[in-house]
Amino acid sequence: MITQILLAVAGLVLLTFAADHLVLGASRLAARLRISPVVVGVVVIGLGTSAPEFLVSALAAARGDTGIAVGNIVGSNILNLTLILGVAALIAPLAVDSAVIRREVPLAVGSVAVFAVAALAGLSPLTALLLSAAAAAALFVLVRWARGGGNQELIAEVAGFEAEGEAVIVAPVKRSAAWFEPLRTVLGLAGVLAGAQLLVANASVIAAQLGVPQLVIGFTLVALGTSLPELVTTIQAQRRGETDLVVGNLFGSNLFNSLAGGAFIGFAAGADRPGTATVALLSAMVFTALLAWALLRRGLRLTRADGAVLLGAYALTLPLLLAG
Repeated sequence: MITQILLAVAGLVLLTFAADHLVLGASRLAARLRISPVVVGVVVIGLGTSAPEFLVSALAAARGDTGIAVGNIVGSNILNLTLILGVAALIAPLAVDSAVIRREVPLAVGSVAVFAVAALAGLSPLTALLLSAAAAAALFVLVRWARGGGNQELIAEVAGFEAEGEAVIVAPVKRSAAWFEPLRTVLGLAGVLAGAQLLVANASVIAAQLGVPQLVIGFTLVALGTSLPELVTTIQAQRRGETDLVVGNLFGSNLFNSLAGGAFIGFAAGADRPGTATVALLSAMVFTALLAWALLRRGLRLTRADGAVLLGAYALTLPLLLAG
């Protein structure tokens, strides 16, 4: 048991480190290819920062551990908008631009609801096709909004990301050799795959040895581990006063987790072993998304009291999981 726990922790560390390098390498490579900063921000960075959730869930589903796969996505979605957003609000109140509340946040909440319906029906290749189409449509809309609004904040975010890296990376500002970023991207992807395999394989063994349902392990241990990059990034952004970035990243992560992550699970699981979750847990996921949205809409800000409410909402999901 101790060996499996240590290997799972090693997988988490490798996953977090490699995912940062994967996203940083991909974003710098895209910039070298003269891809629009808006596209880099929405597609490369947005999808890339959710890579741990995607790949962990896809590998778990391919191994037949669909409980871990679905629990990871549901748990990450709940964690992002309760524990992580709540911690950010406790550090300092968040003020949010009204445009984010009117456009990106409702799109993310709708994506979570779509994923809940798909998971209730069973994540299979058929529902994966529908989720893939929804993900492509959401990406198109996000890029269109970002371009149409002349999103200077997003452009500045991409420039800062490429210059400094994200989370635990401290990257040199000087321009690297032409071969370095493709190599960084490939090695980052390999590291994410290796870390995900280590995490999933050992989490599955831990669940079996403890007699705990895979859904519980996926919702707690795996989801918390794959959400660590969002937690670190959120705290850093909040300390710099980039509150729109905090909210946009967390809701954006839920959008990509739900649509792209759900599609990964459906394709990997196959038609005979679709991924599902309990009605109670899926309802809790949708409720926490609606709660965070409602608190933000009320005054275009989150107070410390609102942060405490979100943390309380996370605590209430744990009994629901055990009861289910």
